[in-house]
Amino acid sequence: MGFIELFLLAIGLSMDTFAVGITIGLCMRKITIKKSLTVGLYFGVFQAGMPVIGYLLAIRFADLMVAYSPWIAFGLLGFLGGKMIVGSLKKEENFNCDPNDEATFHESSLGPRKMLPLAVATSIDALAVGVSFAVLRVSIVPAVSLIGVVTLIVSMIGVKIGGLCGVKFKSKAEVLGGIILIGIGLRILLEHLLF
Repeated sequence: MGFIELFLLAIGLSMDTFAVGITIGLCMRKITIKKSLTVGLYFGVFQAGMPVIGYLLAIRFADLMVAYSPWIAFGLLGFLGGKMIVGSLKKEENFNCDPNDEATFHESSLGPRKMLPLAVATSIDALAVGVSFAVLRVSIVPAVSLIGVVTLIVSMIGVKIGGLCGVKFKSKAEVLGGIILIGIGLRILLEHLLF
């Protein structure tokens, strides 16, 4: 897996965090670099950490799965991409959040109690990607570093956009992320079948 593919994978994985970042930004009274960075760090660290866990769990079984690795990668990435697309279509377009409402603003707190569950939920997909990395024998450190940095930046951008524009891009971002993941999985499979 080359740099461009890893970069596209990182973008695809970060679309959930982008969408959540938009929602968080929408609920904030004032967006600051510190707040955006806090959101980005939570998501970036978890998005980089989950593939490592998946990689370590799968590395023991990678030798058994080498023959099936393109199919496994395609299945995992296709499933994750499809899940993102279907999830974005099921979600309500209207997110009701009044930044002037104290209760709503409290819900967008950036403390661990609110952010940890969001970070875990948005990075579960990355766990399966870590399994794909083990099967494809991807160098894990550069891959997860790129995923973490891209997620940090994309999350920060999401918070800023949420503060400026609201949630009109949320479902589109998740659909794009799903398409990217499916495309990468399909390319891996076709490369195996054709070459």
